[in-house]
Amino acid sequence: MKRFLDLLISFILIVALLPVSVPIILIIKFESKGDFYFIQERLGYRGKVFRLYKFRSMYIGDHDKKSQVFLDHPSITRFGRWMRRFKIDEIPQLINIFIGDMSLVGPRPCLPELAEKFDANGKKRNNVKPGLTGLAQVNGNIFLSWQKRWEYDAYYVENKSLLLDFKILYLTLKVLIKGENRF
Repeated sequence: MKRFLDLLISFILIVALLPVSVPIILIIKFESKGDFYFIQERLGYRGKVFRLYKFRSMYIGDHDKKSQVFLDHPSITRFGRWMRRFKIDEIPQLINIFIGDMSLVGPRPCLPELAEKFDANGKKRNNVKPGLTGLAQVNGNIFLSWQKRWEYDAYYVENKSLLLDFKILYLTLKVLIKGENRF
């Protein structure tokens, strides 16, 4: 059922957001040189590496392997700050969901080299597909330590259900409206 919902919802959102995506692409291209998208390898289900898609929010050459680049970072474009605040840069990940690399809800996909630092909770996150949003994202996200995020990930893996997914999606909408720093 979860995969069916991922397919259905991602397809609907891809089609619905296409008219919004075109102006976003044009603004990204107008504001700075380079491609409108950003592709990065991330760790997926059972440790399989996949290519994650995002709208580019930083100047070309400034994307590095840093896992945390906050909104006030000088490498982020003006439009990129706005996209990141409202998570608009994540829209292309609907393609990742549609093709099966990700799910709507699950632990956020991390850089492959972070797997070396996983504790027992961190290792559990490999037992489900990574998500566009997850329990850690609605409980502090970038303000949490990796260990605390992994605790939320482990809780999700151990208690996953469609009801929990719907609760996380609802809380994600609240984060989008109010901002991460309020949670």
